Amino acid sequence: MAARDLSTIHELITDMFKRPKSVSEWEEYRLSDEQVSFFKENGYLAGVKMLDQNQIQVLQDELTSLADINYPGHDLFYEFHSNESGNPGQILFHALGAWRITTGFHDVLWNPRFLMAASQLLGDKSVRFWHDQLFWKPPKKGGVVAWHQDYSYWTRTKPVAHLTCWCGLDDSNLENGCVQYVPGSHKWGLLQKPVLAGDLMGIKEYLTEEQQAQFKPVPAEVKAGEAIFHHSLTLHGSGENKSTKPRRAFVINAFADGVVSDANEPLLQGVPAIPKGEKMQGQFFPLLISRPAFVAVR
Repeated sequence: MAARDLSTIHELITDMFKRPKSVSEWEEYRLSDEQVSFFKENGYLAGVKMLDQNQIQVLQDELTSLADINYPGHDLFYEFHSNESGNPGQILFHALGAWRITTGFHDVLWNPRFLMAASQLLGDKSVRFWHDQLFWKPPKKGGVVAWHQDYSYWTRTKPVAHLTCWCGLDDSNLENGCVQYVPGSHKWGLLQKPVLAGDLMGIKEYLTEEQQAQFKPVPAEVKAGEAIFHHSLTLHGSGENKSTKPRRAFVINAFADGVVSDANEPLLQGVPAIPKGEKMQGQFFPLLISRPAFVAVR
């Protein structure tokens, strides 16, 4: 029996999250002015509370199920890599499209904590969904994610009005390969893109002498259930998992409503193309939150 494609449903399916019903209920999820200022200056913001322990457990269990290639609905993934690493001695599980298959990874897109923060960090805009990602670095042999800018893989859409939310399903630290950032690198402009699971430091050959001098990574160590938001031009990467525990995470990529397609080819595998110049919208790029839902807050 074929699995139901949850991308046809653009609202919460479960009671995992509660949709705020008033401006005052949205207010409790608002980032502080200091947090927004930090993001604007540095290009990232870490330690944003996103999930409680029960929600973490649901998503951990779903990730375990989805990693099994025989799990129903695998044909709905845009991409699925049991190991995307070019080094067989290291393993980097990476997949796109989980929101179409399991209810937890579907509903996390409508988590009010994510929606409020995403809208604020996109400049108080309405928010659309781009795609999700799953990452799993197993103990002792978890592979790297090379230094890169997310937008370098998304140039088939414009303008640059994109945002990434990385959320840990385990505590993340230097030992197990946490995400690291180069503060302020979102102001460098678009760089060439490296192979995502290739040479960790491959990006350096594309940097000017001045940029190389400013290349001073800062680790973003977070607890399970905490998120890191970053600008789509912020340089980031992560090292090996050398610990005895897994390092699991999911990513939500979003953009401000109004972004258009800049290519006539499909933007994701299996998704119908949006003609160049037309607005990104429809079944696979749903509007997650319209700014008027909480615009009266301030």
